[in-house]
Amino acid sequence: MNRKLFFSMLLLALCLFANGQENSWSLQKCISTALQNSIDIKIKQLEILRSRKNYTNPALGLVPTVGLLANHSYSFGSTIDPNTNNRVSSDIQWDNFYLNANLNLLDFGVFAEAKKGKIGIDLAKADKAVIEYEYKLQLLDKYFEALYAQELIKIMKQQFVNTTFNRDRIIKGVEIGNKPKSDLYDIELAFSQEEKALLETEQLFEMHKVQLFQLMFVENSDIAKVVLETYLLDENQHASTTTFFNPKIQFAELSYKSSKKDVSVLRSENLPRLSAFYTFSSFYSYPLNQPGIVNVDNFNTQFGNNKNHQAGLQLSIPVFNGFKSNRRIAAFKIESEKAKWATEQEKIKVNQQIEQEKIRRNQYEQIRQKLQNTVRYAEASFKTIQSKFTNGKVEAVVFTSVKNQLLRSEYDLLKNNLQMQYVSLKINLLEKNEL
Repeated sequence: MNRKLFFSMLLLALCLFANGQENSWSLQKCISTALQNSIDIKIKQLEILRSRKNYTNPALGLVPTVGLLANHSYSFGSTIDPNTNNRVSSDIQWDNFYLNANLNLLDFGVFAEAKKGKIGIDLAKADKAVIEYEYKLQLLDKYFEALYAQELIKIMKQQFVNTTFNRDRIIKGVEIGNKPKSDLYDIELAFSQEEKALLETEQLFEMHKVQLFQLMFVENSDIAKVVLETYLLDENQHASTTTFFNPKIQFAELSYKSSKKDVSVLRSENLPRLSAFYTFSSFYSYPLNQPGIVNVDNFNTQFGNNKNHQAGLQLSIPVFNGFKSNRRIAAFKIESEKAKWATEQEKIKVNQQIEQEKIRRNQYEQIRQKLQNTVRYAEASFKTIQSKFTNGKVEAVVFTSVKNQLLRSEYDLLKNNLQMQYVSLKINLLEKNEL
């Protein structure tokens, strides 16, 4: 019986542990889930597929195009027979058949369009990477907002336990006459203020979690049980030598390359084009309303006798088009120059942002030791004032003031540590597009 009870308790504990694991969310889990659910990213993925469908390999430009044309028509009226100088009927039924084949032997526009189409695929991929990159930055901001509120609640609850303990002790002291009611009023005020602050922080944490899950497009009916994992970043991670890669810069560079290909496509319109062609044709005719004509060959005979084959080469050399191409080329050169400067501007913006974040990280590292010392001294001061308050040597107001100093010191250290992690992760995203 005891063994069954033991295994039942063990199974219950495992279920509770598994349930707790399901409600535990890390930063990486949030980002991977969000990237899978994002509608914007799904739309950009379709843009990539569309770009691939639009791309035509230049080798396909050498494949001939073949067309078949059939025409059935009637001709009514009359004409002059030059042999007799008499008017005769020209009512005739016509059936014409054509088979055309064309082959581009040399077309610079095909190669220019193919290169532009290939860049278009890379440009669509880069556009998707930019959306993911900006999405990660939003998730990083929202995750650390919620994480700070969660860790802040832990500190506040620890302090609230101490306040509750002292409040209960003072109530008993007042009841037996060892403590004045003024101490009870003071401790009740501190208790009420901390209770309100704790409730507000819990509400803020809940709202941040709701916003985080909405940003991930995840519905969670049990949001109150969700726990965020504290992201422990390796202190030496920012020393990585991974190659610099920022999606926004890559997108700007590809946009510049694409604009240059636009100029190449326009220039190809001024270059010669060489093509080969082949045409097979035949026809069948039958006079209408002409009873005197009886010897008309049948369809098969006429189709065989009237066959015609034509093959040749065609060279097209643009000579003059009213300077339209030159003006368009000049306009696209200006657009290409704008894209070039936009690329440089994006590089400057990203590099400036990285420089600012690195300075901010160094500042957090410099002040961390000071904050740790402050917390250590505040803890020592609190222990001393707690002992004096227990022995009735200080009033509740003084005790509350010292306790608030400890709370503020812990707040500052917590915020600084989380900001260090946040900035380091943001630098990784800016430099390498990874956490």
